[in-house]
Amino acid sequence: MKSTKMRAVGVVPSRKEVRLIDHAHPQVLSGHEVKVRALEVGICGTDREICTFVYGSPPHGHDYLVLGHESLGCVLEVGDQVTRFKPGDLVVPSVRRPCEHIHCLSCQNDRQDFCWTGDFTERGIKMTHGFMTEFYVDYEKYFTYAPPELREVAVLVEPLTVAEKGMEQLWKVQERLPWLPSGAPSSARGLGKNAVVLGAGPVGILGAMLFKSQGFNTTVYSRSRKPNRKAELVESFGVPYLSSEEVSVEELAERVGNIDVVYEAVGKADISFNVLRVLGMNGAFIFTGIPGPHAPIPVQGDATMKNIVLKNQVMIGTVNADRAAFESAIANLGIFMKRWPDSVRAVITGRHGIDDFEKLLLGKAVGIKNIICLD
Repeated sequence: MKSTKMRAVGVVPSRKEVRLIDHAHPQVLSGHEVKVRALEVGICGTDREICTFVYGSPPHGHDYLVLGHESLGCVLEVGDQVTRFKPGDLVVPSVRRPCEHIHCLSCQNDRQDFCWTGDFTERGIKMTHGFMTEFYVDYEKYFTYAPPELREVAVLVEPLTVAEKGMEQLWKVQERLPWLPSGAPSSARGLGKNAVVLGAGPVGILGAMLFKSQGFNTTVYSRSRKPNRKAELVESFGVPYLSSEEVSVEELAERVGNIDVVYEAVGKADISFNVLRVLGMNGAFIFTGIPGPHAPIPVQGDATMKNIVLKNQVMIGTVNADRAAFESAIANLGIFMKRWPDSVRAVITGRHGIDDFEKLLLGKAVGIKNIICLD
């Protein structure tokens, strides 16, 4: 007899508990559903923040929320109307699920990353169980195929989609001006442009790889002084690393030149708005981080507003990603592995069993990207 329960890691907000949970074993109930055996789940800052109970909401009818939104899995079973996958395929699931409002054109067109109503749900974050469990089921359209040659790094696809969607929005916004040489190939669209990546966590490092691969003169600007592990990793694929403790934002601008784009991956308002002051002519600033609760910070509002107007600048907020971003992330991860295989592998600094969840979620954050292995 098949077990009706399986192990999962989740939070119980009403009790402020983070624990192992006996979670219901899922079944394929629709012809469009896919059942997946979880192989690896990445731990990120969002998971750790949910474990402090500042946000994270269980599904209706449950007092707990299964964590995990960065997953790599193997297809076990498919419904009779599934056409894109077969048992044995490696897949990466997306995170956000659409709201049910007919008037939300974004969700009605599978662009729930641009939901108008805010009534979307997110696996492992908001009102839908996540992937930090042995098996999960979801609709075919929420999965993206990962080739076998990316097995060892494909768990990085979801954090890379943050940069992929940011890049997509950057190109669309900068179509407002003659920003690129005519006929520039996608692999070199950033030639002659300067990009600054704020932060050297996984989202920042993968973003730096993406900007570098697109031809940008890329610099990572993060807090910690060299030498440190993250700086060594960044510089291993040819991107300079500068510490904000050693280099002021004014010095950053002098070294980089006109800053055409800032990709924020640090989640800190003080450093982000400080760097915004030196964004260059016609520049774009991409915000991806969500700061935790802190006291208000002083901002040079007059000077910032003046720059935005006189320099034709734009600020872009981006969250979540659609299937196209997942497909681009898988394609680009393959490119990264050909160019910088050791650097990509080094983003993953630890693989752990599920019993290590307390150390990973509640202990001091160490390394770059830690993974829970479930296979």
